[in-house]
Amino acid sequence: MSTNVIDSLLIDVQRLQDAILNGLSEGVYFVDKNRRILFWNKAAEELTGYSATQVLGRSCADGILMHVDETGKCLCEDGCPLEGAMQDGLPCQAHVFLHHADGHRVPVHVRGSAIYDSQGEIVGSVEVFSDDSDRVGVMTRLKQLEQIALLDELTGLANRRYFNRAFAACLATFERDAMPFGLLMIDIDHFKKINDTYGHDIGDAILRLVAQTLAGNCRAYDTPVRWGGEEFAVLSENVDEDTLYSIAERARILIGQSSYALDGESLSVNVSIGASIARTDDNLEAIIKRADANLYSSKRNGRNQTTIDRTSQSCLNA
Repeated sequence: MSTNVIDSLLIDVQRLQDAILNGLSEGVYFVDKNRRILFWNKAAEELTGYSATQVLGRSCADGILMHVDETGKCLCEDGCPLEGAMQDGLPCQAHVFLHHADGHRVPVHVRGSAIYDSQGEIVGSVEVFSDDSDRVGVMTRLKQLEQIALLDELTGLANRRYFNRAFAACLATFERDAMPFGLLMIDIDHFKKINDTYGHDIGDAILRLVAQTLAGNCRAYDTPVRWGGEEFAVLSENVDEDTLYSIAERARILIGQSSYALDGESLSVNVSIGASIARTDDNLEAIIKRADANLYSSKRNGRNQTTIDRTSQSCLNA
């Protein structure tokens, strides 16, 4: 067989492989031993917002995906699944949060495997990653909200009108079935400074960034809401105090790890959070009052923190 025919067959095989990889719904990319990106499929573009031309030839640790875990630890420096696979040859996986090109954090499930040459030497690694959020229920809910005008126009989150209905449903379930729920009140720290420095258009972009991070990282039992101004709320079902605090802290850390790119500058914000678990004698005004009081405590005590009332009587200990 001539060299030209062999080359042609190899090209056809390469095209077939690329077509298969680009047809996957999961993101796929390859790196060499120096973690330079050699391949980036279409799903990777869709999940991250970065095109192949933006990332090929760059190191995956070079400020692109910037994977972090739930505590905000940067895995590019310690704990990278690709690096781990190349070190010992064993497949590894993790639930992490990547940095989207638009600035918000996206939960993904990543799996890393080593790539070997014909001599059995490790020459790189491949990562396959998929959206880790519960999208089906969320998208169904959004469709319903769009039909009955219960969405906030700027951020796409549920609005106060929807919150009132959801709260009434949670309270009814709490009274009937002893299913506990809680409330987070979230306020962006120093938001006025963002508006005064960069203008209201950038302020709106920051609001959308926070909203996207909240929406992408809430549980299926959580309802994130645009409360008004720079304030958000999350109604969390089936929680105790420790779980509610963990949800709040995860949101706070991931929002702080998100950023908005502006003329080569990365704008990021922190949030203060007040949390409260529903009590047996609660109504809407009472739980909002407690969560708001805890929010103001977080502000007074230095901001960028969560305060929860540890003396509340949830149905778990009522």
